[in-house]
Amino acid sequence: MFEITTQAVQIVSIAISVLALGVAAWLYTWVKSQPSSNARIAEIGEYIRQGANTFLKREYLVLARFTAIAAVLIVILLPKPIWSTGNISENIFMAISYIFGTVLSALAGKIGIQIATIANMKAAEAATKGVKPSFMAGFRGGAVMGMAVVGSSLVGVTLVFMLVGDASAVLGFSFGASSLALFAKAGGGIFTKTADISADLVGKVELGMEEDDPRNPAVIADNVGDNVGDVAGMGADLFDSNVASMSAALVMATSLGGLVGKNVIMVFIYAAIGLLSSIIGVATARIGEKGDPSRALNSSTYVTTGIYAVLTALATYAFGLEWRIWGATAIGLIVGTIIGITSDYFTNDAKPIVKAVAEASKSGPAFTILSGFSYGLLSALPALIGIAVTALLSYNICAPLGSGYGMFGIAMSALGMLSIVGMIISNDAYGPIVDNARGLAEMGGLGEKVIAITDELDSAGNTVKAVTKGFSISAAGLTVIALLGAFMSEVNTAAAELGVQGITNFDIMNPTVFFGLIIGISIPAVFSAMLMLGVDKNAQRMVAEIHRQWNSIAGLKEGKEGVKPDYDKCIDIATSGSLKELIPAGVVAIISTVIVGFIGGVAAIGGFLTGNIASGLLLALLMSNAGGLWDNSKKYVEAGNCGGKGSPAHKAAVVGDTVGDPFKDTAGPSINTQITVVSLVASLLSTLFLLYSFF
Repeated sequence: MFEITTQAVQIVSIAISVLALGVAAWLYTWVKSQPSSNARIAEIGEYIRQGANTFLKREYLVLARFTAIAAVLIVILLPKPIWSTGNISENIFMAISYIFGTVLSALAGKIGIQIATIANMKAAEAATKGVKPSFMAGFRGGAVMGMAVVGSSLVGVTLVFMLVGDASAVLGFSFGASSLALFAKAGGGIFTKTADISADLVGKVELGMEEDDPRNPAVIADNVGDNVGDVAGMGADLFDSNVASMSAALVMATSLGGLVGKNVIMVFIYAAIGLLSSIIGVATARIGEKGDPSRALNSSTYVTTGIYAVLTALATYAFGLEWRIWGATAIGLIVGTIIGITSDYFTNDAKPIVKAVAEASKSGPAFTILSGFSYGLLSALPALIGIAVTALLSYNICAPLGSGYGMFGIAMSALGMLSIVGMIISNDAYGPIVDNARGLAEMGGLGEKVIAITDELDSAGNTVKAVTKGFSISAAGLTVIALLGAFMSEVNTAAAELGVQGITNFDIMNPTVFFGLIIGISIPAVFSAMLMLGVDKNAQRMVAEIHRQWNSIAGLKEGKEGVKPDYDKCIDIATSGSLKELIPAGVVAIISTVIVGFIGGVAAIGGFLTGNIASGLLLALLMSNAGGLWDNSKKYVEAGNCGGKGSPAHKAAVVGDTVGDPFKDTAGPSINTQITVVSLVASLLSTLFLLYSFF
């Protein structure tokens, strides 16, 4: 056995984070160095890059105002109101931690956009040489995002914990990451689906155009949306989930053994090993000249998982750590992998479910919608069972260690499930990169052979995206259960300081708890509705704009040489509409938490969080999996099955995909961030809810 100090572990965590950022820099350089000479692709790629950066700049300006207001409120109220304490320094540290979280989360999104808008061009031209070079350009582009996001999240949590020496400040850092992720994911999701729906409905359904036909005014906005929604938005989302899991674990670890106990050491060791395992997994990712992209992506994930399990076991033995806690972590890791596999079953176009929905499309769009929605509901069951079993086993494995260790076990299982998040993000970012590459190949006139290669890569990306979304939602589920434990820990700490009674559980027969439960159940549905209505309203404006251009620009619809659509107008519609709609949904979720807390106190908040978690997970899984299922059913038809392109089945499948787009890319993945945000708000305001409530 070897002795190791908390400080030593934190230094190692920072060193591994720096290594990950170095790997990200090397991968960025490698991708950028790949050859590109097609002038048309360069021109279109520049349109996409400028559109993505313009949106991100305008979005971050809006969010900067929100951050400033939130920081002022934190200084006044958190962790304790300034009028109730003579020490304002804690409040200032909390505000600084919050701002630091928003900055790093925003930086993760910016890095993602920067590499994705380069890698898409490189992957498109690399496809002229075959599947392997195109895959490597796309995957390594995604890996830049994976390494940068996880490296910055680990170094951020470590620095805040080291410098401030307070786990509550880490919650402030996490709230900064979560609040920005909520709005970034929502805004990016509204943008991308506004453009995607408009382009598909008008281009494919009305005129039978190809997906990336340059005559379509919405096509560039669609490609921009892939980057701002699926790259920047998802990067911020998983940055948030990773930070939240570490924050919840650290809060409970410090409540059990102080700032320098073995529990804190385990959190940092396991998080650092997770990042190191992802680095190794990325480095070993390979594909043959005629290899299967889906298999290559999944193999890298399994390699990373295996390395993590072995290294954490060795660390547990070497440093004399608690094997029960390792067991809880291992359960989270295993169940996360299983959930990913079940998501693959429901969304992979090589599996029977996708084929069944494609067959149903032959009977019309109503059957496409009915079958896809039904299978989406069924797909939620395995993941929810997995979350429930993981929570139950983790709790009971660790409970014999003493009071509070059961919830700590759940927190560590969430950390285990998110341990390979570096690889998960790499796979997820690969999807929109190769999707853009497919569009660039078509608009650049690279030929049917190249388009077929990019189609194969895109199909693998869609499948993996569905898997990673299922994985990330499930991990968020465990994380927020852990955050519920962190909320109870914060409440009991504050209660002890105030000399009032704390809490041990939430009895739903208590009318106050039941009040919170019912309100909490409703919030994810309201939140989702607001986001999807935002997409609906914005898409209607863009469809009208597309029709206007086709009617007013002579020769555009016919494809007359030299005639180009006004791409910028569609990008502007998507941008302005998404920024208008992104704030209200998030504010409703946050304000509802505050109102419930001041009405019913911590008991009502306990019910609120429980209801929010339960309904949120169901809706998130349903929408993400149903959307991925409809998307790949459409691609299955477009591959020549069930009548192929232009057939009635194809038109029905496009309608299904159009319904599924805001499901899987706007509302579904945003819900898990919403759950995290309200859980953090509840923990941070726990003292206020104890002091000031009506019931």
